[in-house]
Amino acid sequence: MIRVAVDALGGDHGPEEIVQGAVAARSDTIEPVLYGPAGLETLGIALVQTTETIDMDDHAVEAVRTKVDSSLVRAVRAVADGEADAVVSAGNTGAMLAASLLHIRRLRGVHRPGIAIVIPTERGRSVLIDAGANADARPEHLVQFAQMGAVFAEEILGVVNPEVRLLSIGEEAEKGNQLTLEAYELLRTADVRFGGNTEGRTLLEGHADVIVADGFTGNVALKTLEGTVKSLLDALRGELESTTRGRLGGALIRPAASTLRARLDPETYGGGYLLGLNGLVVIAHGSSSRVAVANAIRHAARGVEHRVVERLQERTGVGVLESARSTTPTAER
Repeated sequence: MIRVAVDALGGDHGPEEIVQGAVAARSDTIEPVLYGPAGLETLGIALVQTTETIDMDDHAVEAVRTKVDSSLVRAVRAVADGEADAVVSAGNTGAMLAASLLHIRRLRGVHRPGIAIVIPTERGRSVLIDAGANADARPEHLVQFAQMGAVFAEEILGVVNPEVRLLSIGEEAEKGNQLTLEAYELLRTADVRFGGNTEGRTLLEGHADVIVADGFTGNVALKTLEGTVKSLLDALRGELESTTRGRLGGALIRPAASTLRARLDPETYGGGYLLGLNGLVVIAHGSSSRVAVANAIRHAARGVEHRVVERLQERTGVGVLESARSTTPTAER
């Protein structure tokens, strides 16, 4: 049985939506445990009572240090203390990063943890890392993101010998800013199958199994993709429903349209792994519905099953899991 600590107060839709997601994810192999206030209706899910809340506009590091009995911090500490196998929160991303660095801590040898997000493409699925944990990064950080992303692609997506590409403004080696130029040179000799640069316009075409970026660029790219996909699908539905002819045509293409929407829906995975930590952390979208919450919990359990943390440990060659000094997080929500 995999125990997943769930922050009941994270997200934009209130704890009721989180509870419903936990109920949907509960199974013979997954046991969600909610962290939230006394009196919360949990529909039979176990509740660990907390007394404080970290809001979306709270200063991340300060909130984690002062609100030690918040649902977010207590859920993260459950993993650090061995009371849970993984943690899921749709709350303040910066606070999740700060709490994870403070309590779970990084794997020895890892400079910065990175958020790994699955992107649906024409050729299957790709991993984007970093999708928002580090607004600023150095070239050596991008190399580690590539290594961790490759492990993710192998263990979670089942990709053999995944190809890694660097997100830049052109495919040519000389294209990019100083960060990408220096990262390119390091990646050429790193222990990953590096395929060069890739551009933002090809992200949904699946030219690479792993796309590497700093957190600022990756977060902008991710939200641009998600917003564009949603706008296009909503516009298509609006056009089909606006006329009688459109409604007739819509009836014919509805199965294909539904399949396309399901494939491109970011709620399919529910969130991203914060890779590089001495424990499994999944950060869900703040706007997560109960479907997304349930999928995030299942996503967390899948990472435990596939021993993602242990595989990252093996890839970095550090031997025994060991804490490392954390740095001030610069998360971008």
